[in-house]
Amino acid sequence: MTQPDDPPTVRSSYAGTPIGAPLPAPGAAGPGPAAVPGPAGPGAPMAAVLVVLLIGAAVSVSLGVYGRLHSPTGVAINVSGFSGPLEVKVWLASVAFALALVQLVSALAIYGRLPGIRTAAWVSPLHRWSGRLAFLATVPVAIHCLYALGFQSYDTRVLIHSLFGCLFFGAFTVKMLSLSRSGLPGWALPAFGGAVFTGLTVLWLTSSLWFFTTIGVRF
Repeated sequence: MTQPDDPPTVRSSYAGTPIGAPLPAPGAAGPGPAAVPGPAGPGAPMAAVLVVLLIGAAVSVSLGVYGRLHSPTGVAINVSGFSGPLEVKVWLASVAFALALVQLVSALAIYGRLPGIRTAAWVSPLHRWSGRLAFLATVPVAIHCLYALGFQSYDTRVLIHSLFGCLFFGAFTVKMLSLSRSGLPGWALPAFGGAVFTGLTVLWLTSSLWFFTTIGVRF
């Protein structure tokens, strides 16, 4: 006698397990679909920005505190060919500012703001090396300001110069850390680079340009 066909197997919603079959124990790994990790939350890029900003702020505050608490010596290393440490300071700051202008123009080319130059092979190396040399030129200036002069505030120009000196190195730290981090918002690196350029411009205006227009152009 012909047996009736088995009824079609009805499957439950638990990963294809037939009804009537024993289910896995609670908490046990079942044959369900693998979990797919979701995309990073919208706050992740901003968290990375906040981290580098806090580190840069720590650098700026540390320099300011040291400059304020350190007793100025009035003496710094001189360079042969210059009449004094102050002349060395203003000319090195001028070299750094000129290189920063090169950085600005090359950055505009890299971001496509200067038609016809973006694809040139020399633009990126020029941008990198002008930045490196500009920073190297600022290091003796910073040592002179912190060691010989300290954080001064006896008039508006000097106060602005002292504040932006600390802010410049904090902004530079933020920019350098941003270069090694992926996932930052697209506006972050141009904004940090702009902050570095702005800081150096204010430093040059309140030191070198003031010196050249008040005391004179001399070595």
